[in-house]
Amino acid sequence: MTPEGGIRAQDVRRSFGPVRAVADVDLVAVPGRVTALIGPNGSGKTTLLLMLAGLLTPDAGTISVAGADPVTESYAARSRTGWMPDVFGTWDSLTAREVLTTVGAAYRLDAAAATARAAELLELVHLSDLADQPAHVLSRGQKQRLGMARALVHDPEVLLLDEPASGLDPRSRVDLRVLVRQLAAQGKTVLVSSHVLTELDEMADDAVFLSGGRTVATRSVADGDLPREWRLTALDPAALRRWLEESGQAYRSEDDGPAAIVELADDAAAAALLRSAVGAGVDVSSLAPAGGVLEQAYLALEEERR
Repeated sequence: MTPEGGIRAQDVRRSFGPVRAVADVDLVAVPGRVTALIGPNGSGKTTLLLMLAGLLTPDAGTISVAGADPVTESYAARSRTGWMPDVFGTWDSLTAREVLTTVGAAYRLDAAAATARAAELLELVHLSDLADQPAHVLSRGQKQRLGMARALVHDPEVLLLDEPASGLDPRSRVDLRVLVRQLAAQGKTVLVSSHVLTELDEMADDAVFLSGGRTVATRSVADGDLPREWRLTALDPAALRRWLEESGQAYRSEDDGPAAIVELADDAAAAALLRSAVGAGVDVSSLAPAGGVLEQAYLALEEERR
């Protein structure tokens, strides 16, 4: 069973003429957690998000968003869903404040409540100084921040975010990660799609991997069930390699460099390896992940499909 406030998609399919954009997707996202939606271009991520948002009808399968079917219970589903597309898109002649108050009216907030909510959200996304500027003068990153505010106007239970970090400067990326984690901590269900896997590493609890319009894997990120590669270096690389071979630890050299790359199950395994190396007299100078956990999981899945 999916929690009342979560998202469930089961056996979902959607074609555009002869092109099958979503062939067979199963997805579960639960309240209080951030779920990353990961896949290459053309894997069906945006099409799936559009169906979850009620903007496309699936050809087959079932969808539940915050306990409502976006097709047969459109108003209930949309009233509980915040949708942020990858491009801001519309209403460029309106000011940032007017964009938010207009969306508030669409969600049946009275004028006073919509005005107050707009001011609150403009402050939240650091656009108060541009509140009365027309949206068309905003930069790409500023429009992304306004798009996030627009998705939050009606305080939705579920957030669907398509490439929310696109165009953001480094400071705004940090602010986005903090905000997404805060929203999850409030009990909201957050489903976020991004090509920047390092960003997702720092905000996601769970991950769903798509390829060719199908769900190919699901992982729990926060619970640490993803093995990953670690980069191990020592003052004497030859001594390090000898110790690894004697201890039976599989490794590979990184482009014939001094580092040894080892795959470990979790942080506890990394700590145990470091303790053993130091205990054996190996002068270890560093031990660190060789890449983001989601990036490594994604690349491993891609390699398996070749």
